[in-house]
Amino acid sequence: MKSPLLLVALVLASAMAEAGTMRCGSKLINEGDRTFEVESKCGQPAHRDLVGYTGGYQSDRDLVIEEWVYGPNNGMLSILTFQGNRLVRIETKRAN
Repeated sequence: MKSPLLLVALVLASAMAEAGTMRCGSKLINEGDRTFEVESKCGQPAHRDLVGYTGGYQSDRDLVIEEWVYGPNNGMLSILTFQGNRLVRIETKRAN
């Protein structure tokens, strides 16, 4: 009985570990990476969008919110969201 529960726990843990990580060739990028780190590992994105601005940690500073799109790779797009020069979200979406 313990073995199926352990297997389920391991699968969930590995799925959570993969969240926030993307492979660019043989290199990995992670949430929290800076824009120059992502660009040096993945190259120029196919598309960049300025989404808007948000208040930073200090109310007198606005942070730029930007989305970078990579792909399609095997029919999937990778959409990276940067806030204040830091990667805050990695999502994948099927290309149309």
